Amino acid sequence: MSQNIDKIQDHVELFHQPEYQELFENKKAVEGMASPEEVEKIAEWTKSWDYREKNFAREALTINPAKACQPLGAILAAVGFEGTLPFVHGSQGCVAYFRTHFTRHFKEPFSGVSSSMTEDAAVFGGLKNMIEGLENAYSLYKPKMIAVCTTCMAEVIGDDLGAFIGAAKKDGSVPETFPVPFAHTPSFVGSHIVGYDNMLKAILLNLTEGKKKETTNGKINFIPGFETYIGNLRELKHLTAAMGVDATILADNELYLDSPNDGEFKMYQGGTTLEEGADSINAEATITLQTYPTVKTREYIEEKWGQKTFTYRPWGVKGTDEFLMGLSELTGNPIPAELELERGRAVDAMTDSHAWLHGKTAAIYGDPDLVMGMLQFMLEMGVEPVHVLVNNSNAEFEAEAKALLASSPYGSKATVWGGKDLWHMRSLLFTEPVDFLIGNSYGKYLWRDTGIPLIRIGYPIFDRHHLHRYSTIGYNGAINLLNWIVNALFEDIDRKTNIPSKTDISFDLVR
Repeated sequence: MSQNIDKIQDHVELFHQPEYQELFENKKAVEGMASPEEVEKIAEWTKSWDYREKNFAREALTINPAKACQPLGAILAAVGFEGTLPFVHGSQGCVAYFRTHFTRHFKEPFSGVSSSMTEDAAVFGGLKNMIEGLENAYSLYKPKMIAVCTTCMAEVIGDDLGAFIGAAKKDGSVPETFPVPFAHTPSFVGSHIVGYDNMLKAILLNLTEGKKKETTNGKINFIPGFETYIGNLRELKHLTAAMGVDATILADNELYLDSPNDGEFKMYQGGTTLEEGADSINAEATITLQTYPTVKTREYIEEKWGQKTFTYRPWGVKGTDEFLMGLSELTGNPIPAELELERGRAVDAMTDSHAWLHGKTAAIYGDPDLVMGMLQFMLEMGVEPVHVLVNNSNAEFEAEAKALLASSPYGSKATVWGGKDLWHMRSLLFTEPVDFLIGNSYGKYLWRDTGIPLIRIGYPIFDRHHLHRYSTIGYNGAINLLNWIVNALFEDIDRKTNIPSKTDISFDLVR
């Protein structure tokens, strides 16, 4: 099975070689694999209504949940602040998973360290690991702040982060005044959006302690939320600058996750400065662009800072209109002609493609705020959502989604499936097919099984490059969404009409 050094083959080609095919056949024999006929029979049954009923009745098993665990969101919030090193109190394997998950999506290095807990720490506690880990992280990587979160192991045994960090400072691992915010982020409850919320709140609590002033600083804080489209951070900066808003973006990881290749590696790129984070307590107001990853943070800002908070989702034309009008009302600044032009371009593009999308049916899955934003946009285009699946759902989201769907005649076919997974979605797509599916890279298995076109919008996107660099918010984001959806449908039409004299009736050059 050795390879020719002059012709190294990609695994896609490599595993088709005779020696690998023979290995696979031997493996089937050793494992007692069922016959191809039996496999085909069962596969066909899994497409039926009978199987769907059994599938939806399961309680003790989750298959491809379309969510991640809390620490993943916590470290994304952490790297949005300058010079901040995420520190995961748990085993090395956990933090390695988090780093690779982000690296595969953003195609950028993602730094994070762990306390390297093993069996002895699981029995006796991880205090020693914390003391040594903070000392090593501080001396080796020279951060300006270390943000600590936890994994399952640390939470199950009940490690007290506050006490541990206090002991580490007393032991001299880091200076007493060095900022070490911490958040308990057990992986067995909640999801990545809860972890983001917990960590952001912890960082703001740490940085703003004792920083409240008599007067405001005249700024407005913006919290993007669990944002994995770097283009959205740039679009937010573009919109606020055009509106003349003096903005502080809290957890601004734009440059960290999309840094230039200039020949020099920098572990910490960009981010909200610690001074800006500390002064955010004195802002006029805080605006979040996502509801569900900011629940505790908004509550903390309102109750402890005495600051007003607002939430807008600037997806599609209506959502962006509401966001800009809200900014105008808050600041007194008019909406500039520049943004009116962008709005006109978006409306023009939507008009151009409307006939191809109006009346199409769709399924969607993802995080609550992404799904809400996409529903807003699809309803504007006359797309009819049928299956709306959110695993990390709650009662508030489901009520909000149902209200939005009920507000449009195009939402009448939709069912909101909270707490379900992608194996449930498979049953839905086979028993009630739709014209296209919106979701992350994991949906490619649904596309392969059902043949329903997948439009990759969400997180993570591992199998396509550069989509995270685009925006999905604002008028420019609306054009991007439109582009992805309508051209994916054109590609599907071409695939289905590409056999000369048989299926090429509509293999048109002009669409």
